Amino acid sequence: MTRIDLHCHSTASDGTLTPAELVSAAVEAGLDVMAITDHDTTGGWEEAAAARPAGLTLVRGAELSCRWHGVEPAIPLHLLAYLFDPAEPRLAADLARLRSDREQRAEKIVGRLRADGVDISWPEVSGYAAGGSIGRPHIAQALIRAGLVRTTDEAFASRWLGARYFVPKADLDVFEAVRAVREAGGVTVFAHPNATVRGRIVPDKLIVDLAREGLFGLEADHEDHTPEQRAHVRKLAGELGLVVTGSSDFHGTHKTVRLGAFTTELAAYGKIVAAATGVPVLG
Repeated sequence: MTRIDLHCHSTASDGTLTPAELVSAAVEAGLDVMAITDHDTTGGWEEAAAARPAGLTLVRGAELSCRWHGVEPAIPLHLLAYLFDPAEPRLAADLARLRSDREQRAEKIVGRLRADGVDISWPEVSGYAAGGSIGRPHIAQALIRAGLVRTTDEAFASRWLGARYFVPKADLDVFEAVRAVREAGGVTVFAHPNATVRGRIVPDKLIVDLAREGLFGLEADHEDHTPEQRAHVRKLAGELGLVVTGSSDFHGTHKTVRLGAFTTELAAYGKIVAAATGVPVLG
């Protein structure tokens, strides 16, 4: 059986394995196909491609920070974008803007923490990012080092990065993101769409509307979905003619989930590859 994991992060964003280490770990986990989907960046693509072990197929992608403005306040959500052309001007500009905002946001959070006497610094936090896209998990690492929290999850709780030191970030309008990825020859899959443990979720009606605009699939099998939520997402995907994926959302030691914990069926993967015209799979 072909084992396919289409949602994995490296140090190019907020994972703890370098892109080279990530592709090696994929083989050790028994994967045949792995997607590198760092937040708002293609920064890990080149290293992952160069280090790709024989026998592993690499899908190049990204996880896009999006927002739906149909309610107030708007609801944040994530789109997995696969096999798009990174040089397409519109999408490239969108990703550059998101990365810039991520850095500015992180710097503001660090400033607020330091103003309250918390023993962390911007050089330390940016060092954890190792040149990748900076996010709150890197601030969490600094809080762990300072002995203020024990885990990333604890750092994200309301006392710390979840509320008191929360700073909103700029996101792409979800409809514009779907269109931009399509223009770049890629396909989009809505990441963990029913994950109520992450906060508010969008209504099914939005997914219906996104499908009309070209949304290609829904990620059903994910650690943040209950069995009932997975079943609901599968049913909705079937009604809309969307592909269903399953993925680990692997982040290394930032999360307990392992590579290949959830996987995508070969037929769904084949449809994604066939529909994409931006860049080919490697392998």
